[in-house]
Amino acid sequence: MARDTTDETVISGIEELAEYLADGCKPKENWRIGTEHEKFPYYTQGNSPVPYEGTRGIRAILQAMQQRLGWDPIIDEGNLIGLVSTQGQGAISLEPGGQFELSGAPLQTIHQTFAEASQHLADVHDISTPMGIRFLGMGGSPKWTLAETPVMPKSRYAIMTAYMPKVGKEGLDMMYRTSTIQVNLDFASETDMRHKMQVGMKLQSVATALFASSPFTEGKPNGLQSWRSDIWRDTDNNRAGVLPFVFSERFGFADYVDWALDVPMYFIMRDGHYVDCTHITFRQFMHGAMKDHPTAGQPNIGDWANHISTLFPEVRLKRFLEMRGADGGPLEHIAGLSAFWVGLLYDEEALNAALDLTKDWSFEAVAEMRNSVPKLGFKTPLGHGTVADIARQAVSIAQLGLKNRKQHNEKGQDETIHLAALEDILTSGQPLAETMLQRFNAEWNNSIDPVFQEYSYK
Repeated sequence: MARDTTDETVISGIEELAEYLADGCKPKENWRIGTEHEKFPYYTQGNSPVPYEGTRGIRAILQAMQQRLGWDPIIDEGNLIGLVSTQGQGAISLEPGGQFELSGAPLQTIHQTFAEASQHLADVHDISTPMGIRFLGMGGSPKWTLAETPVMPKSRYAIMTAYMPKVGKEGLDMMYRTSTIQVNLDFASETDMRHKMQVGMKLQSVATALFASSPFTEGKPNGLQSWRSDIWRDTDNNRAGVLPFVFSERFGFADYVDWALDVPMYFIMRDGHYVDCTHITFRQFMHGAMKDHPTAGQPNIGDWANHISTLFPEVRLKRFLEMRGADGGPLEHIAGLSAFWVGLLYDEEALNAALDLTKDWSFEAVAEMRNSVPKLGFKTPLGHGTVADIARQAVSIAQLGLKNRKQHNEKGQDETIHLAALEDILTSGQPLAETMLQRFNAEWNNSIDPVFQEYSYK
């Protein structure tokens, strides 16, 4: 997330929190696609991590990007930690370990998503190459230890770094050594939100299997296909995972609010500074838990917006839906993930087919699948088949949805072209993680270094 929200409208009652979410409802003609993707910067000499400071550091890349794009700086306690477009073209931010993230603009088509990602990667390549820096696209840092990983000077990350070891074993690895692609999508009504949330929650592990690309840790195979996804199983289970109440036929905005209210907070922002609130829940905050703090004041809408941005379920609900299950990966995966979810959720016929495909899936079955997929991937059992079987059906439904959208590029091609990478994976039966492992054991001669050259953005 590039910039935390500032909205000092005081909250007078819990019902306003559900209304805040409901205000995200949009007519179909106003639906947009927002794609976020992270990547690991590294020095080509030695394949070592890039620190924040220095003439060949991450701050220097941000400064050069600011000059190139003309975007506004985002400053935290005097440090440049991101950029934001004044024209609604997106934002650039830093994850805790220096993962470089583009939060894309709200776009109408996957063709535009592909073009946006292509241009961004070209920009950072042009700027970073003279510095001896490239960017790696995969779901987990494959070589560096946690101690070797840089720390970005963002105040919210300092709060999280102190808090994470209290609530799980893998929180710091999540922050500093993982990378993801995420797709943000709109909804028309509470019912539409419910249907999309349910399909998204049930099929999120299928996306994890399709996009798995984090089979290495500290230079060796880790026994997993998606280390990134496995890490989330023990990061902070109060705020992550599959949410059982989403499976209810009556699930709505108020149910999500009721859950979110009892999740511990990370912070509030006052006068441009972060205040640690990890000792209380948002409900406690609303009941006066910070009344003795000299600057906290009353809970406001900005506090709520920031709080729900620090929740990490498989699908996150804000004023839009965030699909959070995929590992980072190559350019084709950035557009491919957006195509997968847009195809499933933005066409009525496809959404109904996806609902029908998953209608009998219980919370327990989905949770079991979610826990098994990081290791077993396509081979994970589900019903009478495997996740590979479901993935084929889901991609077929996505193809239907994209065809129905009839969004064509200048060559007359519809958006199904952006599912090609997924079709190749399904044809081979081999996600990127398995390809990486095969190459590690064969032509790479058990060395991790070739992964940097083979899976960096060109």
